[in-house]
Amino acid sequence: QVQLAESGGGSVQAGGSLKLSCVGSGFTFHKRFVAWFRQAPGESREWVACTSRYGETLKYADSVKDRFTISRDNAKNTVYLHMTRLAPEDTSMYYCATTSRDGRLNFCSEEEPEYESWGQGTQVTVSS
Repeated sequence: QVQLAESGGGSVQAGGSLKLSCVGSGFTFHKRFVAWFRQAPGESREWVACTSRYGETLKYADSVKDRFTISRDNAKNTVYLHMTRLAPEDTSMYYCATTSRDGRLNFCSEEEPEYESWGQGTQVTVSS
C-alpha cells in the first residue's frame, strides 16, 4: 500500500524559512517521480515543484522559483521542499504526491492527473 507522510509545516513570519519532508513507503521509491502541491482555503490545488526519479530533473512553478528548492534522498525514501523568503501568499496546506507506476528517467510532471497517491498534507502559515 502506497503511503506518503508529510511533516515540517508550521507558522512563520514573512521572510522566514521552512523545510518540509515527505516520506514514502509501500513502493520502490526511486522508481517514481514526486511532486509538491499546495491548496489554500477556497482555492484550487496548485502544483509547486517536482523531482524526477533520481533528482536529475527539477521543475518549479513560477510563483516559487528561486525561493523554493525540491530535493530527494532515495536512501531515506524522502523528498524535501526547502522554502525560503516565505510570503503570506504561500500560506496553504502542502501535499506531496506520486504516481501509481514507475516513471521514466529525467522526467517529472506538472499535471495533477498524473499523481494518484497523496499524503495527508502539512499546514504552512506565513504571517505578515
